[in-house]
Amino acid sequence: MARQGLSRALVTASWLAEAVRAGRVGAGLRVLDASWYPPKDRNARQEFKERHIPGASFFDIEECRDKSSPYDFMLPSESHFADYVGGLGVSNDTHVVVYDGDEVGTFYAPRAWWMFRAFGHKEVSVLNGGFKNWVKEGYPVTAEVTQPTPAVFKARLNRALVKTFEEMVQNVSSLKFQVVDSRPEGRFRGTELDQGLESGHIPGAVNIPFNSFLSETGHEKSIEEIQEIFREKKVDLSKPLTATCRKGVTACQIALAAFLCGKRDVAVYDGSWSEWFHRAPPHYKVSELKRSK
Repeated sequence: MARQGLSRALVTASWLAEAVRAGRVGAGLRVLDASWYPPKDRNARQEFKERHIPGASFFDIEECRDKSSPYDFMLPSESHFADYVGGLGVSNDTHVVVYDGDEVGTFYAPRAWWMFRAFGHKEVSVLNGGFKNWVKEGYPVTAEVTQPTPAVFKARLNRALVKTFEEMVQNVSSLKFQVVDSRPEGRFRGTELDQGLESGHIPGAVNIPFNSFLSETGHEKSIEEIQEIFREKKVDLSKPLTATCRKGVTACQIALAAFLCGKRDVAVYDGSWSEWFHRAPPHYKVSELKRSK
């Protein structure tokens, strides 16, 4: 039981199913489906309408973002986030459980988890194994859409959990914090395109693909296994750490994995490679492809 507090960032399907069965989903416990897929592949909102966890609401990452930014999924303002999640019935006293329906088990849910934490909310958890395993294990689903009673949420951005482009540039020379990139190895190395962009990585970054932390079933690996992954990559969890990826989504898997190991202050470079590619000088974009030419 000593580990339960540490692992509050995760809840099991059995725990959530019991909460649903007992009628605890409401003002004190909100369940949010944070799924997102490329439009040509799947329609997250339509799938939610067809089936979701009873009592859940749809957390639309397309709506809860800075729409004025040229980069995908950048954090919204404090007022935008507060208004959006308040409309989903989330107050500062609500325990929020997020999940998504991705085939890997968990993909966008850690982004929603990190967003809540970045705006000062402590009681937020990811459903371990995601919707895929919820269905696989036979727990109930519904097409009934719940209309939550709006709540008041007060958001205060914790700047320590967010890194800007300028801070990342300064770190290339100062090395004040470690940088872990969660993209697939080929994109990190620069040998394959990164969703249409030339790929590569920030100087000094270490590569740990986000799915390294997931088991074959799509659940988070054990704390001991996660710690070993960080050790193998020579990432010191006692020192400052920032996570990055393509657009600030799978980087949040690094933050979640480190959180499970007791490190609660991992920052995320919100612009990630999308911003770095467009703004960093050429010599700050490390690519094996360029070296091989």
